[in-house]
Amino acid sequence: MKINKFLTLLCFLPAFAFAQQTVPISKTEVLEKVSQQNRKLKIGEQEMLSARGDFNQTRAVFLPNINASHSAMGTTNPLMAFGFKLNQETVTPADFDPSKLNNPSQINMYATKFEVQQPIINVDGIYQRKAAKAKWEATQMQLARTGDYLSLETEKAYMQLQLAYKSVAVLETALNAAEENFRLANNSFKQGYLQQSDVLAVQVRVTEIENQLQYAKSNVINASEYLEVLMNEDVEGVLKPTDSLTIASELVTIENSLDSRADIKAMEFAAEAYRQNHNADKMTFLPRLNAFGSYELYDDQIFQGDANGYLFGAALTWNIFEGSKRFGKMQKSKAEYNKASFELEQYKSESKLEIHKAERMFTDAKNNLRLTEMALEQSEEALRIRKNRFKEGLERTTDLLMAETQFSQKQLEYFNTVFQHNYALAYLQFLTKN
Repeated sequence: MKINKFLTLLCFLPAFAFAQQTVPISKTEVLEKVSQQNRKLKIGEQEMLSARGDFNQTRAVFLPNINASHSAMGTTNPLMAFGFKLNQETVTPADFDPSKLNNPSQINMYATKFEVQQPIINVDGIYQRKAAKAKWEATQMQLARTGDYLSLETEKAYMQLQLAYKSVAVLETALNAAEENFRLANNSFKQGYLQQSDVLAVQVRVTEIENQLQYAKSNVINASEYLEVLMNEDVEGVLKPTDSLTIASELVTIENSLDSRADIKAMEFAAEAYRQNHNADKMTFLPRLNAFGSYELYDDQIFQGDANGYLFGAALTWNIFEGSKRFGKMQKSKAEYNKASFELEQYKSESKLEIHKAERMFTDAKNNLRLTEMALEQSEEALRIRKNRFKEGLERTTDLLMAETQFSQKQLEYFNTVFQHNYALAYLQFLTKN
């Protein structure tokens, strides 16, 4: 007995949840919140900032590297001890005594040193900087395309919520009509005009609609919670759209816009990054020219600098052969660039195919919408006629139930077709958006 009560309670949970407070919200408000709060966009922003950080690191190919250090040392090593005295500018004639040179006392050294390294010619670094910039631009385009996709997904989710509420409204109307038919059938049965089987058939119809209504209310809650996830927001209650589900106005698609689409641009920038990396690997065979300099302060007391000196120069370095490492790295970067180029062309071909499919899907949706609207009008008229005949006792109960069922189905089909039409239009706009 307790198990049956528990199962009954579970069946009514969707109704309880649906009965909680509704929170009205418009599509414009949802789109705004998604653009500001969605986690996928925040993740994309961090990826873009990470790529920008990699690009900023490449400034080292132009800017100097400056270091400062302060060291403290002590030694009795003959060579180092004499060198310390030279750096401190404290050498006296007595320090040339062989016994002191061979067996010096401990000498303390405190040195402050400022070093500067300035790149002059690093060709491979310049190409690496170009590759980092292309990667950064690719992440910007990816972020823009993610925003476009989330706008499409948000519109779809909002329309699903609209459709779910429409389904609830249709089924509630159908339930009221079925309950009224059940009342009429029960009265007719008591008066001897109908058989009990007819009354049971009407009662079965009422039960079927109640079951469908329960699922429709669950769909409302599911669609509402998905919108909450997209908005990254906890809502106390069930969201309810303030915009009704109507046929969206047809938009003119932009021709030849594929190359300027954000995701295509992102792949082009990615391929460019691989190309520049390959160029950088080829430039590692060239020599590098770097300037360097240092300014040093010495003393036998900490944080003092009675003696000083400087050093500057330039170095031309050429790593002529590094085994086969650079050859293999260059082959790898070339293969990665070729792969990215092939992937770009393949993606363009698939995108063109997807646009053509979307155009056909939209055409089919428009045609289906016209036919569904006609079927809805015909089923509504058929139901009206059968209702009038049923009240006069001229129509069988089964025929009335069939007409009611067909009308409810056509209503649900119509709103579902409106949803399919609007989504097909939004998807086509998404595929052709610059």
